[in-house]
Amino acid sequence: MMNKCRHESMKYQIIPVTPYQQNCSLIWCNKTMKAAVIDPGGDLERILAEVNKLGVTVEKVLLTHGHIDHVGAAKRLADHLGITVLGPHRDDTFLLETLPDQSSDFGFPACEVLIPGEYLEDGASVTVGEQTLQVIHCPGHTPGHVVFYSEADKRAWVGDVLFHGSVGRTDFPRSSHQDLIDSITKKLWPLGREVEFVPGHGPISTFGNERDQNPFVADQLFY
Repeated sequence: MMNKCRHESMKYQIIPVTPYQQNCSLIWCNKTMKAAVIDPGGDLERILAEVNKLGVTVEKVLLTHGHIDHVGAAKRLADHLGITVLGPHRDDTFLLETLPDQSSDFGFPACEVLIPGEYLEDGASVTVGEQTLQVIHCPGHTPGHVVFYSEADKRAWVGDVLFHGSVGRTDFPRSSHQDLIDSITKKLWPLGREVEFVPGHGPISTFGNERDQNPFVADQLFY
């Protein structure tokens, strides 16, 4: 099922892709209809069909981290549209270099090594039309994971850092559970309880809801 928000400044549509039902997001500036695709993990034709259906102009691809279900179609999408891939943080370079192995190991279509047009640093920003997303480096699930945050809409695209009722896995090479918890509690929570987030998998939620009920990062565990 696809979801669409109706905020005035930036709209988005979730496009579940790959057998992992990864939440690829097509986001666009409501004024200019300029768009970006966050984490196109696969199913390129489906993503392009939504782009055409909505009549938006995609100007960049944004990646939260280097796992195959989030980046599997990124290079093909960028090449097809003649646009640039931005992100993740350079600490995920080792994952982007092993995409051919990831694709075979996890049963995905063959995938080339990906070299982004630009790696993203903590505190950077990216534009989508006239809208701005802040880049927040949130290591833990992977060392180079980033989150994209719209202050205007109080909405964050958090990849596999945080989920409704759960958090990202940390049993991968160079993952760190403590780094993940620190990223959530020290970098995401200060953004505000009202912030709605789109996770890499599963339903959307708010930081406040997770601070109250998430068994991994609820406030009662730390305070």
